[in-house]
Amino acid sequence: MKRESIRRKPSDPDLRAQPEQDVRDGGVQSVDRAMQILETLAEDDEGYRLTDLAIRTGLSPSTVHRLLTTLENRRFVQFDREESKWHIGAQSFVVGSTFVRRRNFAAQALPYLRKLRDQTRETANLAVVDDESIIVVSRIESREIMRSLTKVGGRVAMIASGVGKAVLATYSDADVNAIIRRQGMPRLTEKSIVRPGELFKELEIVRRQGYAVDDEEARLGLRCVAAVVFNDCNEPYAAISVSGMADRLTNERLPEIGTIVHRIAAELTAELRGNRTQQAQA
Repeated sequence: MKRESIRRKPSDPDLRAQPEQDVRDGGVQSVDRAMQILETLAEDDEGYRLTDLAIRTGLSPSTVHRLLTTLENRRFVQFDREESKWHIGAQSFVVGSTFVRRRNFAAQALPYLRKLRDQTRETANLAVVDDESIIVVSRIESREIMRSLTKVGGRVAMIASGVGKAVLATYSDADVNAIIRRQGMPRLTEKSIVRPGELFKELEIVRRQGYAVDDEEARLGLRCVAAVVFNDCNEPYAAISVSGMADRLTNERLPEIGTIVHRIAAELTAELRGNRTQQAQA
């Protein structure tokens, strides 16, 4: 059926009421809902049926369908007619990839991630901090059997991740306390750190040894070893890590792996500082 566009006059009561109905807490409600839909779709590569997406977001099916149709027209989502499922679209990738291009160190980091993967035989990751959580922006997969904690573009809590703890170790105690107050310390596994005192002890160890360890704290059976990368102002700019099965990243191997991760993070730090200095001189 061909859609018809109905143009209303400014005196139309529904049109006059729309700005008030669409604004919530200083933002535009329809935009907020569209972003909620995109964030939900990004959580699952399998996609969502309309009814499941409505339940997941807490929105009515009619509202979800209306927003999905608009997003589909802009190619931010796409519809799989065979499975009747909605997925993230190509335009979401185009827009999202700008974040990595703006932080153009991702391309510079690739040789270091390959070196890290080759020297440890484990998956190497590059992550950045965004809104007090960790986003994985690049990954070089291990040739070994692997269960990734999160996919590229996925978020993970700072407190429950190796890369997050590597960055937190550079923060003041006051800043760490503020993050704990805002995010809490959820128990994700039986090994999760759930007491502030234990976390501060852990961060002291990270500062002394130069690398952080996620010891099955976010997912049982998975370990991660991470070190921070600094910019030319000596601020934490990113973190690199290796992740692998706990039966491969054994207690005996952790010091060796940690030394490698710390060394390569320092090499990447020097690379970034050198390139920035050259750009400034140019």
